[in-house]
Amino acid sequence: MLDLTLLKNFVIIARAGSISVAAMQIGRTQSALSTQMQRLEEQVGHALLQRTGAGVRVTAAGEKLLTHANALLSRHDEILADMNGAMLQGTVSLGCPEDYSIAFLPELLRGFCATHPKVDLRMVCAPTIELRPLLQRRQIDLALVSRSEPDHQEVLRKENFVWVADRPKPDLLAKDVLPLALSAPATLDHRAACDAMENASRRYRIAFASNSLSGLIAIARSGHAISVLTKTAVPPDLHVVTGGMPPLPTIGIALEFSGPQTASAARALGDHIRAVLPGLSP
Repeated sequence: MLDLTLLKNFVIIARAGSISVAAMQIGRTQSALSTQMQRLEEQVGHALLQRTGAGVRVTAAGEKLLTHANALLSRHDEILADMNGAMLQGTVSLGCPEDYSIAFLPELLRGFCATHPKVDLRMVCAPTIELRPLLQRRQIDLALVSRSEPDHQEVLRKENFVWVADRPKPDLLAKDVLPLALSAPATLDHRAACDAMENASRRYRIAFASNSLSGLIAIARSGHAISVLTKTAVPPDLHVVTGGMPPLPTIGIALEFSGPQTASAARALGDHIRAVLPGLSP
């Protein structure tokens, strides 16, 4: 007989990519969790986890078991919910870029958590380019992601990229080579900023590059560089720069799932986000 507790902990380890991180999330010691995984490997007759320098990686047999475990645990949660008067239960892992988490998550999650108090919600804040691989590996259940096509049918909301600085007309605009603070090169805001500058034949240099929203905001506050943020993520003490800068594009926010067979709690959160996100005030 497969032990559901072992399966649940295996899923948490697979999502975390680390036994030590999973141990902190579960509230067990790392050695106890390692022993549990050894027991599970004995039950299924295969090695499930391979240690790496950065943590653990799920083996081919582990990937196969992960698919079955997610389906079985989802069905388990549905049975409990049905027997307990339709009270939704389970664990949901939601991914979200940092700027969206600041702008939208408090309002989004307030209503969901009040309606479904028995759902355990876990958050992963990362850029879209890092969230999609996590979805593919089923390390998170669903994620808010950015799309370059704002009119795509899956887009729930449109957002504008804006230039931001410590003042409406920063002294930096007078520089021959404009210093910019941008996210990592593969992100939408980085590409949008560089394309806009090149299309306008405006010389620039990347003075600061980081996927940390707080880092970009700190550089903009210092007056050292002009940054790019979504308009809803601009803090009150920073200013949107319009004059002297080329226009930036509009992007779309969409919701993506790890696969067609998602747990009832994840589906419920997705339905809630689809219903609430489009109507939130900017």
